[in-house]
Amino acid sequence: MKQARKYFLLALVLIVVDQITKLLVKTQMAYDEEINLIGNVVKLHFIENRGAAFGLTIPRLLSGIGIEMTEETGKLILTLFSIFAVCAIGYVLVRMASHKSPLPYFIAMIFGGAIGNIIDRTFYGLLFAETNNYEGGLFHGRVVDMIYFDLWKGYLPEWLGGGYMSIPIFNVADSCISIGIVVILIFQNRFFKMDEQAQAATTQPAQSPAKSDAADMADTDPALHIITSDSLHDTHDYDGHSGEDSGSDSGSDGGGSDGGGDGGGGD
Repeated sequence: MKQARKYFLLALVLIVVDQITKLLVKTQMAYDEEINLIGNVVKLHFIENRGAAFGLTIPRLLSGIGIEMTEETGKLILTLFSIFAVCAIGYVLVRMASHKSPLPYFIAMIFGGAIGNIIDRTFYGLLFAETNNYEGGLFHGRVVDMIYFDLWKGYLPEWLGGGYMSIPIFNVADSCISIGIVVILIFQNRFFKMDEQAQAATTQPAQSPAKSDAADMADTDPALHIITSDSLHDTHDYDGHSGEDSGSDSGSDGGGSDGGGDGGGGD
């Protein structure tokens, strides 16, 4: 759990930034108001999303297969499902906290972004009940969106479903979720290879510095490897000859002693 603290701290920072921007927009801008930030391209445009990403709602999805559901029921189901999903992401973050790659950071981004939007869905319908332009309540709030890149808008061709379309308006939490998911999908194999390599490096037996340096020098210089091998061979030969000489000397001394003893016995 200690290893996961920095990742939960990152998630907390993202949640705070997300909520500050939403509260400023919610309290300082009128609904559907637009403010240019960078030319006519990057704008603040205050809307409230009653569904999931890109305004999708459960009743709208179910209506396509012939199932009818009220907007309020669909909103409650979406909020409760989001809470369950966040708990699952938090559990994964704790389990992956020891991963030796940037993977936990991007899981923390998804975790923080998901909580940021859950706060809107859970509490904004109650906290701003007097100023909301919808009937809210606990678990029936709408997500505040405000970041808008006004690059294209128009009508889709019929083979794409038709209808008016523009680039979706999003918030800080949406950005965190999208970045985290995209990066993990693209680099997940690399992240797991990094972890495997780090784990393998920590499990290898440690070598003494002298042996490691000698092995590295021998690998880089073949001539030095030959010299080193010859030196070791000469050393073994010297030790063998020294043993033989010592044995001969001992034998000679023993012979002298026996002679002396025989001489003494003759006397």
